[in-house]
This record gives sequence, structure tokens and C-alpha cells, in this order.
Amino acid sequence: MTDSTAARATRNMIFLVLVASLGYFVDIYDLLIFSIVRVQSLKDIGVPAAELLAKGQFIINVQMFGLLLGGILWGIIGDKLGRIKVLFGSILLYSIANFANGLVTDVNTYAVIRFIAGIGLAGELGAGITLVSETLSKEKRGYGTMIVAVIGLFGAVAAVNVAKYGWQRAYFVGGGLGILLLLLRIGTFESGMFKNVERSEVSKGNMLILFTSWDRFKKYLFCILIGAPLWYVVGILVTFSPEFGVALHAKDTLSAGTGVLYTYIGISVGDIFAGLLAQVTKSRKLTMAVFLLVSVGCVVYYLRAFGLSSQQFVWICFFMGCSVGYWATFVTIAAEQFGTNIRSTVTTTVPNFVRGALIPITLAFNAFKVHYGMITSGYIMMGILTLIALLSLSQLKETFGKDLDYVEIS
Repeated sequence: MTDSTAARATRNMIFLVLVASLGYFVDIYDLLIFSIVRVQSLKDIGVPAAELLAKGQFIINVQMFGLLLGGILWGIIGDKLGRIKVLFGSILLYSIANFANGLVTDVNTYAVIRFIAGIGLAGELGAGITLVSETLSKEKRGYGTMIVAVIGLFGAVAAVNVAKYGWQRAYFVGGGLGILLLLLRIGTFESGMFKNVERSEVSKGNMLILFTSWDRFKKYLFCILIGAPLWYVVGILVTFSPEFGVALHAKDTLSAGTGVLYTYIGISVGDIFAGLLAQVTKSRKLTMAVFLLVSVGCVVYYLRAFGLSSQQFVWICFFMGCSVGYWATFVTIAAEQFGTNIRSTVTTTVPNFVRGALIPITLAFNAFKVHYGMITSGYIMMGILTLIALLSLSQLKETFGKDLDYVEIS
């Protein structure tokens, strides 16, 4: 390879990581915008104060169901037709949905459009991480996925700041960002590993492969379960912080939007440390275990913070975010566990199934809450999810530095 060819390849890889990072930025912005504007938007369309929690949970669950279906849809498309097509199709769908969300006037329409947005949102992260993992060298792909996560998670920061100017404007900006990113993606290139598989006769994007082997199915299930505590922290403990604040007798009314902002800043910081720790120790499993255990301590501190102020809440959210900042590591583990012909399906469905797991997590939390109250239920759910995650992690093989140029045989 000549110097000019090598330089061009390096520029292409940098551009690819940048585009994937900005895609995840817009993805996070749009994924969290409802959590941030939930109270104000529902009030503005006429939802009574007593129904804000129930209606909010309903819309979030509908959005998460869309993520579940979209994860399957885009994952299969990514393995059958290419990772690039997913990056274009998914962002177009959720951009259009966000424009529509700024015009809703009732709860049912709100939920339907968030469902469509959820389907679109499901494709971004998995396709981006798959593309980066297959394009960068096995020694450097951990840095690439770390950069994608760190830049992407600042989409939460943008969402909180834009939401200050009104919930409708926040949705319109989200749609506009998506269209701009769509134009930027012209010129991105397909994964070489996918091109090799595309020309072969091997079965591609066949999700049934995951269920025809008990070992493959277990591995797939364990990849999902190791990420569940993170989304519980974001989707329950932070999103419903106004209600937790009442239970904790907080001095001020806790803001879910502010909580989401500082939690995601913390996640971005945590992702940097998780990525570096994995590179230094050459172990993604050890990194995940450390962060899972630290997150328990942070959640316990939050649930014991009776009489906390809004300033204390900000710092607690930041440190909880740092402790669950293993998102990039978790998704990279999933990408490295499976062959090229099913990798996009796995890498796209796993994080979305984790997000979709918020539905049963919310149901379980509400069931516990009836008998034990907000705080005790918070402890119970975190304990159960962390124990399951650690047991699942112990069953997965270490994949740091693994050669990914292989296929799964059905």
C-alpha cells in the first residue's frame, strides 16, 4: 500500500467514525427528547396533572415497542442489504416522525408517532457500531466505538438545551438535524467484511440462526441481559426523578430534563474510562463487571439521599451516569460475539431489546411499588437486574482483539 493510499484509507476511516458518531448524536437526541419534554408537552395537549405519570409511561412504552420491532427490521436489512442502507433509511424515518411529533394535539397520536420514531431510531447505533467494528483494526476498534458513544451521548446535552425553547421546537430541531446528517452521509462506504459475505452463498440476516443453536441463543440472551441495569437507571430512576424526589422528600422539585442531561454527561465520561480500561486491561468483561458493581453503589446512594437539593441531585445523576457508562463497551461485546452474516442483526437488536426491556422493567417496578413504595422498589429492581447482568457476563467469552472476519453457519 502506497503512502497516498494509506492516507486516503485513514481519512476514510476517520470520516466513517465521525459520521457514525454524529448519527448516534442525533439518535440520542431524538430518543430522549420525550423524556425531557414529557411533562410540559403532555400538559400543553390537555393531560391532567394526575395522569402525567401514567400517560408518560404509556408513551415511553409504545416508543420502546417501536424500538424492539425496528431493531429486528433494521438488523436484518443491515445483514441482507448492507450497513449503509440502514444508516440512510433509519434516520429518514425518525426525522420525518420528529417533525410530525411537533404537531400532535392528543395522547394517542403522540404515542403512534413516537412508535414510528422508535422504529427509525432502532437502526442507528447498531449499524454504526457494526460498520466501525468491521472497518477499524481489531486493536483500534475499541477506540472507534468509544468515540462514537462519547460524541453521540452529547446528543442528550443538545436535547436538554434546545428543549428550553419549547417542546415543539425541540422536535422540529431533531427532525432538521436528521435531514442534515442524511446529506452528510453521502459518500460513506460499505464494510469490506460485508462486501465479502454479500458475494457468498451463506445465509445473511437470518435471525433464526440465533435460535437454531442453544449456545448461540444463550450468548445472544446474555448480551441483552448485561445491559439492562443501564436502561433501568436512565428509564426509571432518572426519567421519573420528580416522583422519586417526592418519595425522598427533596428540598426542591427534581427535574427529569436536568437529570437526563447530567446523567448522559456522566455516561459520556464513563464511556471514555470504560473504553480506556478495556484497552489497558485487554478485557471488556472485566470492564463491564467493574462498572456494574460501581453502579450499584451509586444507585444506593441516590435512593438514600433523603432531603436532597436540586444541586445534589445534579451531582448524583452525573455519578450514576459515569457508573453506567459502559454502553459502547456493551454494544461492542455484542458485535464481537457473532459472525459477519448475522452481526448487524445482533448489534442492532441487542441494544434495542435492552431499551425495550424497559417495558417489563416498568411493569415489575410498578408491581413492587404497590406493595413496597418507590424507594424500596428502586432497590429491589436494581439488585435483581445487576445480579442477572453479572451472571450473564460470566457466561460470555472474552472477545477483545478477536478477528471478526468469519460467518455463522446455520
